[in-house]
Amino acid sequence: MLTVTRTPLRISLFGGGTDYPEYFERAPGAVVGAAIDKYIIIAALDLIGCQDYNYRLSYSRVEHCNTIYEIEHPVVREVLKHFDVTRRLDMSIISDLPAAGSGLGSSSAFTVGFLRTIYAILNQKPTKIELSKKAIEVEREILRENVGVQDQLHAAFGGINRFDFSGSAIRISPVQMSSAATQQLNASMVLVHTGIARRATTTVAAQIAVTRARAIDKELSELYRLVEECVSLLEAGTSGWLTQLGDMLSASWRIKRTLSREVSNAVLDDLFEAIIASGAYGAKLCGAGGGGFFLALIDPDRLPALTERVAPLSVVPIGIDVDGSTLIYRQTR
Repeated sequence: MLTVTRTPLRISLFGGGTDYPEYFERAPGAVVGAAIDKYIIIAALDLIGCQDYNYRLSYSRVEHCNTIYEIEHPVVREVLKHFDVTRRLDMSIISDLPAAGSGLGSSSAFTVGFLRTIYAILNQKPTKIELSKKAIEVEREILRENVGVQDQLHAAFGGINRFDFSGSAIRISPVQMSSAATQQLNASMVLVHTGIARRATTTVAAQIAVTRARAIDKELSELYRLVEECVSLLEAGTSGWLTQLGDMLSASWRIKRTLSREVSNAVLDDLFEAIIASGAYGAKLCGAGGGGFFLALIDPDRLPALTERVAPLSVVPIGIDVDGSTLIYRQTR
């Protein structure tokens, strides 16, 4: 049988850094962001009896293994172990955008998508919050990764949402945007690739250390404050709201640059200035920092100027995904 799932990547608008338990277990945390129409696709096919291996896994490399314990991909290995999956599988992963070091939550999107695949194979139907929480468990508790808890939620739920964190509680609040405002946002969002890939956990480790030491509480509380301001702006959709949102993105990026020396560098600073000089309303680096993609808001008429100015770096228009992680094909016999 063949199972295929599709899981969106995400952009975080405001509040990133307050979604780590190291912060929100002692102070309120919140983020606002969106799943985007760029995806990780996972296909899993039951093997027949004539192959000389029990597991084949294709991603940036190809693995052929006889036991689960031989699988080198940590998420695949640990999820198969966690669910005690005994069937033989051929698994393939493809992605719209670079899967490593993108700043778009690709690691958590993969974890959510792979869990969604395994749940389907086992004929189980978790709720979106159950899927999110299981992904958080796999990444933080089983794999001991330095990750927050917003990426899993964006990947599972889809849409544009505010997530609030307090102790062990998570509250999900869909942002109530008009169709006109949503269309404006979709038309103005682009990703600008920095040409730099980085391992997020390395950058985050430094931020977690200063978070634990309460050395950046003031900055994180300001990022938290911007969440409410952003939601109000998106829901009101009044004249000039995109310009205001762009200004807020740039302001949040300037705050984030101060959180750790790992977040930015001269190359990224120069690229940010080039994006703004091209006429963008505003921009911020996605994810933990250090590389990946800038999110920029720009009038579509100015897009050619931006593309020319940052060439040969890629400029990718994006929109909001509304479905979240989805089972798109399941062969039943």
